[in-house]
Amino acid sequence: MKTPLSLIVLLFVISLACTFRVSGQAPANPQATPEAKALFTRLLALQDKGVMYGHQDDLMYGTTWWYEKDRSDVKEATGDYPGVVGFELGEIETGRERSLDSVSFVQITEQVKFFHNLNGVITISWHCINPITSQLPGVKTANGPGSAWDVPKRDDPVKNRGEVKSILPGGGNHAMFNKWLTILADYFLTWKDENGKLIPFLFRPYHEHSGDFFWWGNTRCTPQEYADLWRYTVNFMRNKGLHNILYIYNTDKVYSAEEFLSGYPGDEYADMLAIDWYGSGPEFNEVVDKALNFVSATAQQKHKLAALSECGNTSWDMVNIMKKYKLSYFLTWRNAYQPNPAMRWRMPNDNLNWMYHDPHTLFLRDIQ
Repeated sequence: MKTPLSLIVLLFVISLACTFRVSGQAPANPQATPEAKALFTRLLALQDKGVMYGHQDDLMYGTTWWYEKDRSDVKEATGDYPGVVGFELGEIETGRERSLDSVSFVQITEQVKFFHNLNGVITISWHCINPITSQLPGVKTANGPGSAWDVPKRDDPVKNRGEVKSILPGGGNHAMFNKWLTILADYFLTWKDENGKLIPFLFRPYHEHSGDFFWWGNTRCTPQEYADLWRYTVNFMRNKGLHNILYIYNTDKVYSAEEFLSGYPGDEYADMLAIDWYGSGPEFNEVVDKALNFVSATAQQKHKLAALSECGNTSWDMVNIMKKYKLSYFLTWRNAYQPNPAMRWRMPNDNLNWMYHDPHTLFLRDIQ
């Protein structure tokens, strides 16, 4: 007796889904939305094609312009947008209208929806204010006292004010931290597509924790406290109905897989493993090569995605190093708006052009 074609198709789909789950190639969140699952699957497939080029605040401003629709320094240099665009939400927790980079949160929402409609990939960072020093009288933020960078100097005998411990359950600032997370979650809940579906994106909170320059850094809390903070944040967002987020576990420069995983919250709470590393030259290339080796290998062992989530100007050697590993993307930092030509910095156009014509380096058109 013939098996109906519809049954064959159904059995194939079920088999494929089971294989997908058993292999571990799926988002960490068992309740991930179909859109989040599709983003994860897409990023996984793109790692076999090449590595996406990303740019922080690419749609918000450039070296000579400020929030002009359809403008992008990368697009003006190459004719195409980057495959990945980063946005910063630092200080949204204060209730202000603009981020620590003076960018409007309303305009960020507009551009998130715009880039999602172009089928681009979105990554979010959050340099939230110091939960202890930001409460001191007269303190203002935006990189000054009370900011994410407000930590003791290296020779300060008080190495740990206990910021992370203070916002965990039982800490004196826990209720305040819940208010911060509620503001952030409510903002994320406004990111919906034309069909009313939550837009999927990559979220990179409390990044570079292996360094000592943020209040959540390695001299500010124990690895256990950091992992607890991460898990608490992810669970908070999930409980708010935000199952559209893929989370990036992200360190600053480290030199071994053991260092890299210090503070890791567990496979149930991360979808991508990433490292930030700035620099240039032969020594830089050597250490980054080793780092990308153990980061990508660890990601594959854990069935996670991998990335070089922040870097500076990239050289031909650097791009060739990345070709050796399965990476979703690399992201260069922002082109800070500088009306004074002597103060401007940007990714050089010649670098962008040769990267754009390298088939392994993927821009927006390459990932459609």
